[in-house]
Amino acid sequence: MSNRFADREDENPDAKADSTAGQETSADASSGTKDDDGVAGEIERLQGQISEKDREIAELKDKYLRALAESDNVRKRVRQQSEESIRLQRENLLRELLPLIDNLERAVGAAKGGGNGHSIVEGVELVLRGAVDFLKAQGVVPLNVVGEPFDPSRHEAVDHVDSHEHPANTVVDEFHRGYLIGERMLRPARVSVARSRHGKESGNGDVDDGGKAGGDGDSES
Repeated sequence: MSNRFADREDENPDAKADSTAGQETSADASSGTKDDDGVAGEIERLQGQISEKDREIAELKDKYLRALAESDNVRKRVRQQSEESIRLQRENLLRELLPLIDNLERAVGAAKGGGNGHSIVEGVELVLRGAVDFLKAQGVVPLNVVGEPFDPSRHEAVDHVDSHEHPANTVVDEFHRGYLIGERMLRPARVSVARSRHGKESGNGDVDDGGKAGGDGDSES
């Protein structure tokens, strides 16, 4: 009987081929299903990563905006504190000047009242002493420059004079006093300087300027 079935299969090769093809198709379908499942799983994994990155980006953006707002608040507080400090310093400075105004008003009142000149001079001297004390309290120191060698960093020469008492390029007189505040120059002294023996007046009769005063001193040295 087995021989009979074998003879039938040999007699029908197409049926055998169809059976084999069906098995291969079934295997391919199964393999395709597994590939689709793998692709879907990979897509789901990538979507999860994207969602996680979006969450991290949102958190970082929130932190950045908070830091930006805090920085802006700090900047505003610093500016307000600076403005308040400047306002208080200005008020204190002006408050300390008020006694000088009081003394000047008293001196003017004494002059209008027909007082003698001595009382007026005393009033002005009182104002002057108050002003000097006020400057000292602020760290301002007056310069005493007469008799010093000319120094462009401390003196502003506005005149050259002939002097037999002072060496050339020496400060002879001052037109207004110079002042230091700490180690810095608040205002240079405007001075006249002894002329070099070889110094000459300019053609229009005006004396040399401060820069020439420094140059004369260099030539002498």
